[in-house]
This record gives sequence, structure tokens and C-alpha cells, in this order.
Amino acid sequence: MNQIMALAKKHENYIIDLRRYFHMYPEIAFKEFNTTKKIIEELEKLDVEYKTFDDCTGVIAKIVGNEKGKTVALRSDIDALLIQEKNDVPYKSKNDGVMHACGHDAHIAMNLGAIKILKELKDKINGTIYFIFQPAEEIGKGAKKIIEQGDWFDKVDNFFGAHIWSYLPSGTVSVEEGLRMSSTDIFKIKVTGKSGHGSMPHQAVDATLVASAIVMNLQSMVSREFSPMDSVVVSVGKFISGTASNIISKEAYLEGTTRYYSKEIGENIDKIIERIATNTAKAYRATAEVDYEFVLYPVINDANSSKIAEEAVKKILGEDALTTYPKTTLGEDFSHYIKDKPGVFAFLGCANNELNTNVAHHNDHFNIDESVLKNGAALYAQYALDYLNN
Repeated sequence: MNQIMALAKKHENYIIDLRRYFHMYPEIAFKEFNTTKKIIEELEKLDVEYKTFDDCTGVIAKIVGNEKGKTVALRSDIDALLIQEKNDVPYKSKNDGVMHACGHDAHIAMNLGAIKILKELKDKINGTIYFIFQPAEEIGKGAKKIIEQGDWFDKVDNFFGAHIWSYLPSGTVSVEEGLRMSSTDIFKIKVTGKSGHGSMPHQAVDATLVASAIVMNLQSMVSREFSPMDSVVVSVGKFISGTASNIISKEAYLEGTTRYYSKEIGENIDKIIERIATNTAKAYRATAEVDYEFVLYPVINDANSSKIAEEAVKKILGEDALTTYPKTTLGEDFSHYIKDKPGVFAFLGCANNELNTNVAHHNDHFNIDESVLKNGAALYAQYALDYLNN
């Protein structure tokens, strides 16, 4: 058996116990105080160097090998979601209205498991390994915040990240090169009209009507502003307007998201939304103000890094474990790490029909097949060693 996989199996209960602890005590973005404390406790038990920060949660740990060499970073996210858990399990969330419904609890445990494995293999580490326990992935702001902490980022040559994936069977892993996840942006639109009595609409400018027209007109972007060869998503998820049934609303408020892969689309999409919103409002004698925020870059796996990851999967799980997964319009702030540096993001299958772990992410019944946790820990560790020794 592969040495790293053997160590992962040796520490399997440790990894599972950690995952269950983090699952029981979930915390939302930039509020991961207890989570950070627990990570620190484990790092101190393992006698691993680490650094915390004055202005945000999260931890960066480090192992320096016996020989000088390159530097690789292994990243896991640590925040949970505002979801009331509906699973009936012994490790159910104890924090009301908060749940690890995406798998970040598993990511923390796997990365700590990788540290435990690599501590036993320190004589084989030729270089430096950073372990990033990053806050606030769910709001797309944690990676950028962590990157700003000191000069560690400049020292890293390559990044590896993994995500538990309920859309792939347990025991399979996707690490192929190229586009994996889309850009993720947010837009907000404030519509201003003129209030009036519901019985006399001609005396008013109905912000509800104007905002509705904007929502409908924004849908024309995908089919008429971009090539049919490009994938673009425009979704309005929030619409607030009005105070009573017989009052024509003066103001309406929209919030939405866009998803795309092309750099060229990113250079123009904010201008297109502003043009459609402002001119639609103008046609109804109203005004529209648009606030567009570029949040996440697309996740693009570097070809060489993907090859290293594929070989790592073969070593620990065998060639049959390798699978592919089509690019998705979900977003990930791991993209900030690999915007200008090479790296790879893996999808680690955890779907097991018998265990009901094939539920969608962000669902109140989301859970994982814990047998794959050792696979993730081993993959983190194997990738790091292989990259440094490549």
C-alpha cells in the first residue's frame, strides 16, 4: 500500500472526529472564532508553526522540510452557512440556524490530517508547505483577505485546493486541467420613481413595474449580447419594492449575480447591465443606479499542476479513481490564489446513495460519506510531496 495512504488510514478516526467537531460547531464568514481556536489547538498538539491575524479569523501553518526547495500551499476553507440543519445525526449542528452544508468542516479536517501525515514524513519534504485555513469563502472575500496578510503569498510557487463534491461518487476524484468554475459577480440596482395612490397610476411612476421590466430585459443579455458559444448566467435573486397594496412604490431594489468564464465578457458585462437598467428605467420616466462588484475570477487548473494531481490520485487510490466533471457555474474564491500563479482545484466525490450523501450542497440535509475523508487528507499530502519533489 502507498505509504501516505497507509498513514491516512492510520489517522482516519482522528480526521473523522475532527470533521464531526467542526460540524457540530459551525460559524459563518469572518465569525469563525471557535473554529480558529480549535485549529490552533490541533496545530500546537502537532508542534506545527502557525500564524494568526489581528483583523480576521483563520490560520496559516507551515512545515519546512529538511532540504531547501520550492513552496506549495494547501488550502481549506472554514466557514459555514446560515442554514438550519435537518439531519438527524449525533454530530448535528449545535449552533441554531448555522450549518456546515457545503463540506468546509471536511476540508478543515482533511488538511489537519495532511499535516499529521506530513509530520511523519518530514525527512521527505524538500521545500516548504503552507497550510491555509481560510475564512469567509461563502461570501467570496476570505482568500483576498488572507493573501493580504504579510508576505507569505509571494513565497508560494503553487497552490492546491480540494472540495468535497456530492455530485461525484465516493472514491472518485476530478482534477483535470482547464476551466473548472466560473467568475462570480454581484450587482445591485436601485430604481427610483414617484409614489402615488394605487387607484391613480397615471400620477405616479411605478418603481415596481420599472424594476420588473429591468429583470425581464436583463434576461435578453444572454441570448442577444453574447455569443451562443459562451456560457453566461444572469440571475436576480432579490427584489424589494412597495409598502402597501394601494400605494404605488417610489423605490425598488434588486440584487443579482452573474456567472461567466470569458475574460472578454468580464470586461463588458457591468457596462451592459448598467445600460439595460438605466435605459429601461428612462423609458418609464424613472432612474436606475447600478452598483456592480467583481467578486471571483474563474477557477482554471494549470495543466502541469493537474498532471501532478492526477499522478497523486493514482498513487493513493489507483487509476480507476480518476474521473472527470464538467465545468460548473458555481464560484470559488480559490481563484484568487491561482489568478497569476499555477495550481489545481480538485473535486473529491462523496456521493453514496445508501448513506444519502448525494444531496446538493447548501441543502439542509447535506452530509458526506466520511470514508472519503482519509482520501482527501492523503491527496493533500501526496500532492505536496510530489510537487516539491517534481
